[in-house]
Amino acid sequence: MAKTKDIREAVERKLRHDPLVDTADVAVRNIAGTVALTGTVPGYPQYLEAARAARRAAGVTDVHNHLQVVLPPGDRRDDATLTNAANNELAGSASVPEGVKASARDGNVTLTGTVRYRSQRTAAESAVSGLTGVRNVQDQIQVAFEVDYARLKGLVVDALDRCGLPHTAVAVDIRGTTAMLAGLVRTQDERDAVVGAAWLAPDVMAVVDEIKITG
Repeated sequence: MAKTKDIREAVERKLRHDPLVDTADVAVRNIAGTVALTGTVPGYPQYLEAARAARRAAGVTDVHNHLQVVLPPGDRRDDATLTNAANNELAGSASVPEGVKASARDGNVTLTGTVRYRSQRTAAESAVSGLTGVRNVQDQIQVAFEVDYARLKGLVVDALDRCGLPHTAVAVDIRGTTAMLAGLVRTQDERDAVVGAAWLAPDVMAVVDEIKITG
């Protein structure tokens, strides 16, 4: 197992070499593969990308993103302007159904409404995440229907195939609209790929991740 210093340095390298992240005020802490990111970044897309980059580092089993978004003065928008911009993006997205709405307060965008598929909820998040003036996105969108087990299992199997893992590496169970995942994978990236695939299944509202990383 990689030493604490080795994992921290691996995460720092991933962040430093990621052109989408300004690491000037980002600090990394690691305890037994659980990494915490602290400090500030100048935009919400960098907040998201920093966590993704950290997860790609060898030895990382979990990432806690405590970064704060501190917008440059020129990127700040008042609540009404940002609310209008966010709702325009939602209305203009072919992947986001009618009824999904946004409101903004001090750079924090809240999404509400009901969609049929988890992928539509994800599309709404993506539509507003890159807007100038966004400091955070709180997704309160509800997903309405039951989960199609066959579709979910197929998505997980496809993810296992892409990772070069056997189809039996992860067991899938459904409880209402919750996907239950358990099994063994080798890396955090493989775990993220399987969990991400489960979230893509229509009508999944929650994923319980009990997958273990063997290293």
